[in-house]
Amino acid sequence: MTVLFDADQLILELHHDTEGTYHAFPGAHDGAADAPRVALSLEEALHARIRPAGTAETVLRAWARGAAPQGPVALVDPSAVPPVRVRAGAVVIRDGAVLLIRFEEGGGSHYEIPGGGVEEGETPEEAVLRELGEETGLGGTVGPRIARVWKDGRHEHYFLVSATGEVGPPETLDNYGGTPVWVPVDRLPATPLWPRRLSWRIEHWHRTGWPERPAELADSITELGPPCGW
Repeated sequence: MTVLFDADQLILELHHDTEGTYHAFPGAHDGAADAPRVALSLEEALHARIRPAGTAETVLRAWARGAAPQGPVALVDPSAVPPVRVRAGAVVIRDGAVLLIRFEEGGGSHYEIPGGGVEEGETPEEAVLRELGEETGLGGTVGPRIARVWKDGRHEHYFLVSATGEVGPPETLDNYGGTPVWVPVDRLPATPLWPRRLSWRIEHWHRTGWPERPAELADSITELGPPCGW
């Protein structure tokens, strides 16, 4: 497909689904010849639902690094491919800190949002509470879905969860050798957290308000150390 810019703004088509508005690259949406077009700044595009998500990741990465692509780019739509695994993750925040699972590997640490695979017959909402209990010992109430993330063939759903109780003793938890830890939310942009493209957004949303509709993100990042702001 062709990526179009007008000066320093990205040209996209405006569409609607059952969750509200979303944007698409011109020509990426069948039967959309009459769709209105809008121009978004980089800041606006970073927080817009842009489809296909894989192409959006490529464009935003390059644009945020000062090399906005012009002309044809590959159409990459992970939502069109059946997932090899569906995962549900719990974003739990207390007293300005978010609950993460820390893993020590190769002399360093990386972090994951508590969660795991959705089992047959479960909804993502049911799975996120089960996984939170298994990995941290906490119970809770599921709030809004804040993001859908496609990564390495997986389709992942992330929910705000109001958790109850305290983190359980290590010997009672099933988190593949990880350790539940509380990390200040304002440190998330610099924390090697997977999925990488979600980490800085959680900090942003915590300050400015949670999204009305779930963010839709493709995340192909494998190296968690470098900063990501796109």
